[in-house]
Amino acid sequence: MTGSQDDIRSITASEADEGERLDRWMAAQWPELSRSRCKALVEAGALAVNGEVVTDPAAKLRKGHVYTLTVPPLEPAVPKPENIPLDILHEDDALIVINKPAGLTVHPGAGAWTGTLVHALLYHCKGTLSGIGGVERPGIVHRLDKDTSGVLVVAKTDMAHRFLSKQFARHSVERAYMAFTRGAPRPRSGTVATRIARSTRDRLKMTALDWNGTAGKEAITHYQVLETFGQEAKAPIGTPLAALVECRLETGRTHQIRVHMDHIGHALVGDRIYGPQRVNQLKGVPDIPEIKSLGRQALHAAVLGFIHPETREEMVFETGLPEDLQVLHAALKRV
Repeated sequence: MTGSQDDIRSITASEADEGERLDRWMAAQWPELSRSRCKALVEAGALAVNGEVVTDPAAKLRKGHVYTLTVPPLEPAVPKPENIPLDILHEDDALIVINKPAGLTVHPGAGAWTGTLVHALLYHCKGTLSGIGGVERPGIVHRLDKDTSGVLVVAKTDMAHRFLSKQFARHSVERAYMAFTRGAPRPRSGTVATRIARSTRDRLKMTALDWNGTAGKEAITHYQVLETFGQEAKAPIGTPLAALVECRLETGRTHQIRVHMDHIGHALVGDRIYGPQRVNQLKGVPDIPEIKSLGRQALHAAVLGFIHPETREEMVFETGLPEDLQVLHAALKRV
């Protein structure tokens, strides 16, 4: 629903509708509008019953009455569209799936008011966004850190946004990441379960807390070591310098994989927030140029699976390591 004209729609309440709460009934009749959006429209005087404006979203329906809703044009999004190339894995009327490169911030914010994925999507999807909460904008249902690459899904309609958000909230979305760690976790497969909260010492960092505590939010990561590299000097045989680890998220907290791998003593290669200060060196090994030039945490969102909000089809998207992590992988194999 875009353009400069009001969208006027009318429905006559049936006998089965008698006594229904107004905003709930409206959301059922017009599923492209969320219930909160319907409530806001009613409170703004956009609904008339038999020609008389009603502003109480909790009012009860009366059979035979004619309910006319006037939906104003979508407000323009505050960010301006920018022609930023995108690697699109899939797109339809409900959603778009992107292979996000490292270095691209998802959403405008402090230090990134231009050049974000939202700006790029506003340009690419112009004329196809039906509005999220009444504003013409893409619906961000999950994020990847600026310097994390990989698969990300974005909603193009209010209905898709709600449906996908519920899947993420219920932890039913499949998410697998490829991470290069310093050393290799032991055991070689396992689960890290903590609570995660923002650090009280450094507002840029999150911190792992005891699972049985009350602060923070529950966070669960399942991991499996796929490959190990090198041998740590002066350490027992079988103590690798680095590893390629698959991490599957049961929950999706801010910096979760980075926090959890650091928590078990195996921070991600190149992670300047959670890793050791000398990010261009593995323990006891001279500088490895490929780590020094990486410029980011070695983390890639490789798999994303979800149920499509309209077709109810199970969709799974997979992407291989981007070029910079392929170069790192080859270098670690030579260690």
